[in-house]
Amino acid sequence: MKQKKVFLLLNGEPPKRLPKLSKYDIVCATDGAYQYLKEQKIKPDFISGDFDSLPNLPNDIEIIYTPDQNYTDFDKILKILADKGFLHIDIFGASGKEQDHFLGNLHTAIQWKKKLKLTFFDEYSYFFLADKITEITGCKNKIISLLPLPITKKITTKGLQYSLNNEDLQFGERIGTRNKAIKDEVKITFESGELFIFINHKKQEN
Repeated sequence: MKQKKVFLLLNGEPPKRLPKLSKYDIVCATDGAYQYLKEQKIKPDFISGDFDSLPNLPNDIEIIYTPDQNYTDFDKILKILADKGFLHIDIFGASGKEQDHFLGNLHTAIQWKKKLKLTFFDEYSYFFLADKITEITGCKNKIISLLPLPITKKITTKGLQYSLNNEDLQFGERIGTRNKAIKDEVKITFESGELFIFINHKKQEN
């Protein structure tokens, strides 16, 4: 059965070019990101937030009011999507602007890892939380970075220029940035911890 996919826009740096939205089953945004979609003449299926920064609410879009300040807008909209049964979510606007928001978004992604499949996109790369066995295709000559949060144990990689063989990465001690894929297929396995994989959109020239 085909999994339904979501386009979600957060209030970070908006994309310069939008993906083909017709491939998504639902388009949604937090209230702070809605203005960008409005400027692009895109009508989302719903928007959510506390709407403090959006005094004039649209009357032709579903509005979901989420005033609870104990959670971020990102966390609250993920809960809405999970409750609606949407599990595969492509996220734009998660990085850029205020970097504490970006780090907070990574934190939220870890909290939802067991329930949702989240993939983040920005102008430079796409990134996601790795499964303990992760295989990626279409990688040759792309820059790939491995970011442990905070520690990932016994990592083994295949298809990268600088390989890991049952090694640990730990934030503040050793991380795996700016590696290069030497094969089209890259495989990354690890035993425990959390690991973000960043893959640059552009290929690096030899």
